[in-house]
Amino acid sequence: MYERLCSLGIGYCCGCFLTAEAVAWKFAGKKAEDLGETGTPGMDNIMAALGFVPGMLTLLGDLGKCMLAGLLSYTLFRESGWIIVLYSGLGCTLGHDFPFWRKFRGGKGVATTSMAIVLFSFWPGLAANIAGMLTVFAVKYLCLGGPVIPLVFLVIMAVERKREAAVLAAVLTLLSFIAHRKAINGIRQEKTRKIDLLQKLLKMKH
Repeated sequence: MYERLCSLGIGYCCGCFLTAEAVAWKFAGKKAEDLGETGTPGMDNIMAALGFVPGMLTLLGDLGKCMLAGLLSYTLFRESGWIIVLYSGLGCTLGHDFPFWRKFRGGKGVATTSMAIVLFSFWPGLAANIAGMLTVFAVKYLCLGGPVIPLVFLVIMAVERKREAAVLAAVLTLLSFIAHRKAINGIRQEKTRKIDLLQKLLKMKH
């Protein structure tokens, strides 16, 4: 239990570094909360306010901090197995969503969740991420793709009877739904903005 709690703490500390804030200052000289419609420190808001490249930089930074937390935790507590990586990923998501220095108002934790599950179990994690990506491509709502990722991973872990991993995946799913609840409710009211991510990726390619 000590190792798991320490990994949660390591993850939380890493998660409190909000890449979006650094990107916002670099490209706009402003805080992330002063940009876009939502003011959230995540890829969605940064991409909407500053464009595709700043959005991708934010994504890469958020993926990187979760990877750092996971590898550091595993290095310190290797004897606990790879489950320790999932604990650090949960901590990182909590830090990203509820950073203490920002009055516990942060992002939505999609990137940190995505990296955590891939580090823990590559193929199931990859399958879950692909499911989330295809959801966004199909419906063009980032707020729906986010919760799909941990939800699909939860189902896979349950089928494989990995109970501890399934419990952590359930917590990640709950956090994702909480983080996206406003945007999901906004779909019915036609207030949530659509993003054609596939088209943006194709434009970058050319």
